[in-house]
Amino acid sequence: MTAPLPAPLPPGAHRWLFGHLPDGRAVEAVTLANARAMSATVLAYGATLQAMIVPDREGQLADVTLGFANLAGYLAQTAYFGSSIGRVANRIAGGRFVLDGTEYRVPCNNGPNALHGGPDGFDKALWTIVETEDTPTPFVRLAHTSPDGDQGFPGTLQASTEYALSDDGRLAITYRATTDRPTLVNLTNHAYWNLAGDSAPGDAMDHVLTIPAAHFLPTDESAIPTGQFMPVDATPFDFRQPRPIDASVNDTSHAQIRIGHGYDHNWVIARSRSEAPRLLARLAHPASGRVLEVHSTEPGVQFYSGNFLDSSAVGKGGKTYRRGDGIALEPQMFPDTPNHPEFGAIRLEPEEEYCHRIVFAFCTQG
Repeated sequence: MTAPLPAPLPPGAHRWLFGHLPDGRAVEAVTLANARAMSATVLAYGATLQAMIVPDREGQLADVTLGFANLAGYLAQTAYFGSSIGRVANRIAGGRFVLDGTEYRVPCNNGPNALHGGPDGFDKALWTIVETEDTPTPFVRLAHTSPDGDQGFPGTLQASTEYALSDDGRLAITYRATTDRPTLVNLTNHAYWNLAGDSAPGDAMDHVLTIPAAHFLPTDESAIPTGQFMPVDATPFDFRQPRPIDASVNDTSHAQIRIGHGYDHNWVIARSRSEAPRLLARLAHPASGRVLEVHSTEPGVQFYSGNFLDSSAVGKGGKTYRRGDGIALEPQMFPDTPNHPEFGAIRLEPEEEYCHRIVFAFCTQG
């Protein structure tokens, strides 16, 4: 099939052609559909979540993730809409890190820093669709080989991701990786959410957010963590109780809101990884009743309030994406961990397998 699929779809994994890269390579898509009329569309380009169709409390369907109707939109954008991020999510200060006494450099693509794996990270790779399955839980598995020296990182990395959509409304994403030399790995997904619907009027700042974290990571002017674990008490960063985002996203009385032009910070759920996914954030849209819970095995979540969406991108429904039209909740290890030993480690050894499990769980409330 060479056109967007109609909705709702019968349960299963539906594979189709999304477009062609400038060099002629085909970019396929797989749409996963469950028995509740929900669906998730995944692109081979960037192992990208292109669409997420979810019902509201009345059963009305809407696409709740930002993105584009064609491949040209993804090739032109720089905001990582729905992309799989690697080798290292978030920022590396100065694009520099030291591993076993050797200094490595990643090209800087965010001011003085490297962001999301460098200018040609996993988000710009054409992943290989390895396997799809229709039942009982439809899934797609994709793979990507990052060669030794790719974006300055050592070791050949074999990465994979699996998207699976269950009938209970859970989209599970599992990232795995192995290496032939010690290297760094911190993979995540960069979906932007608007639970009112991707093309709904208005922005996502009326959403109610909960983040069960007592600390967050303040940053310097270039968005690099200072190394401090700052308490959220009595700050705009306290989301331990549900709170509308627009209650404090513009509170420039706090220096960190001024630095980030809103929220673009990492919340500390724990100090180490877990075996099973745990709750990192809960996002609710009162008007539609849609609720998204984000679970992950990683200890941090980057909450980005879409501060730099600048009307240069036009989404699937023809809506021009402006500041705050969608928010990202990116589970991950802490930013710039290679240069902050107090944060832990993102080192991967040849005898190990990296595994990061994310669950986006959707439901409705009255």
